[in-house]
Amino acid sequence: MKISKSLNNFIFFLSLFLFFEISISYSNEPVDIWDIKKIDSEIAKEEIGKNNVNIISSNIESENNNQTISSFDIIGKQEMQLIGLYDPQENNLNIDMWMNTDGDQIKSIIKKINTLNLSVDASEIFKVALLTNSYLPNMNIKGQEFISFKQEFLIKNKDLELIKIFLEKNRGIVGNQNLIKFYLDTYLVEGEEIESCNLFNDLNTFETDEYIDKFKIYCLIKSEKKEEAQLYLDLKKENNFKDKYFEKIFSILMGYVDKEDIKISDKSVLDFHLSRLASDNFSYVPSKNTSKLIWKYLSSNNLLERVNDIDLENIEKIKTIEKATHDGNYAEKDLFNLYKRFNFTLDELLNVNEKYKLMSNHKGRALLYQRILLTYDIDEKLKLLKKLKKYMIDDEINNAFYLELSKILNEIKIEDIPPDHTTFYKKNVINEMDLNNNIKFNNKILHQSKLLNYFIKDLNNEKISKDTNEILKKIKSNKKYIFSRKDKILLDSLRYDGINIQKKYDNLYEKDPNIPTDLQVLINNNNIGMILLRLVEIIGEDQIENLGTETLYFITAVLNETNLDNLRNKIIIKTLPNRV
Repeated sequence: MKISKSLNNFIFFLSLFLFFEISISYSNEPVDIWDIKKIDSEIAKEEIGKNNVNIISSNIESENNNQTISSFDIIGKQEMQLIGLYDPQENNLNIDMWMNTDGDQIKSIIKKINTLNLSVDASEIFKVALLTNSYLPNMNIKGQEFISFKQEFLIKNKDLELIKIFLEKNRGIVGNQNLIKFYLDTYLVEGEEIESCNLFNDLNTFETDEYIDKFKIYCLIKSEKKEEAQLYLDLKKENNFKDKYFEKIFSILMGYVDKEDIKISDKSVLDFHLSRLASDNFSYVPSKNTSKLIWKYLSSNNLLERVNDIDLENIEKIKTIEKATHDGNYAEKDLFNLYKRFNFTLDELLNVNEKYKLMSNHKGRALLYQRILLTYDIDEKLKLLKKLKKYMIDDEINNAFYLELSKILNEIKIEDIPPDHTTFYKKNVINEMDLNNNIKFNNKILHQSKLLNYFIKDLNNEKISKDTNEILKKIKSNKKYIFSRKDKILLDSLRYDGINIQKKYDNLYEKDPNIPTDLQVLINNNNIGMILLRLVEIIGEDQIENLGTETLYFITAVLNETNLDNLRNKIIIKTLPNRV
């Protein structure tokens, strides 16, 4: 026994020695820490895995304490904690951006953010905050909880290319199955099942579940790899896979049996698609309870009933179409073409403000819409538009009157809008301003001057310094010039970046960004991740250019104090220039 025990100890220490020798040899080679796949390939000696997951498996067993030590535990732990997409340097961030953050605060603010319909600008900052490669926070939050915020954002954001890149760079993460299913389903409902199936070729290994396995089997059949499909299904059945409905469809798709009048299943998009392919007499009528994905599938595959064929007396069918339009499954033009089909008397059209209240909701909306089209008086048209919009909101179908409302508003010149309708107009007209329009510089106004080129182009600091002092000299001589907050934003940012401004111009204006106390505390604690989340919450549903100058001033001041120059520059370029 003593000899055996000594031999085991010798083997254990010899293994450790060899392991660290290998580690040292690897440490002399440069490694891209963002390429987790590369690290895996350099460390791993074999691939094992249930569900197609790559697992690093070089284990050393100790008989004395019955513990297993994994090379992943020793080498890969810190690297594998880096979950995300973007190199931190892209936005002047670092991998420790979450290390000082309390998880309870993260969970609380993300819960608030997820209730908002974020603007493009807020969503962009949220994306940077969540998808930058960084260590996971570990105070009052589990790693998987934080990873799930990233995955949920990707699904809500619906950027399939971004999801695919995330899956490629972060393989085998728990919860990625939801991302994979969202990716597969989205392309399938859009009628692009080839893109769905390509994922299995592009990502050789990833974590699967029963749904993904069924999708893979279908893709093998579609690509004429029927023997592989049969083998894959047999292997799954050996591991207790049981789905008689799928097996029945499988037999039809494989050509073992003929198509039949199979029951259509809308349990999932895949089941719906497969049952459609396997049925020799496909027929399906959606209802209010039909899932959004099935509606989208029907729309993309031209399987929806044409509005011209709908019986105007079928109230439930029309209500279903209104809800489907709100959900984006019918085009707005189809709904409003349906509204045009109603026949109203001259009295109803002339006395619309009283008559629409006496009708069923959908018919009242049709009457309001037809009267709007017949009205030339701008004030009256805007009043009717407000009523129709409110009617839509009250019935929770307001998204069905978004593009059409903006189209009608765009037909009215902004200078003709009465003052009491200005807010409604600005809130509901879709801003089609092209930010790539040329910038018109005006050196008489500081924030519209050629100094903006510093933030737009990579200019020489010495030249910018010279131009700044020259412009300030002229402005100082103008006793009537009043510094706006936008002027202060520009000058403060130049100072923070080290542009040399002569001391005699220090007192030209008062620096008063009024940074909220909670944000200042986060700055003092270098709590960068949480700062970004607070900015997302502050911007919320507003486009950055529509924020008040007071808010813009303290946002840029926060970004200055935290050295987040790239994000600050994007805001400056979007909000300060005069575009023509």
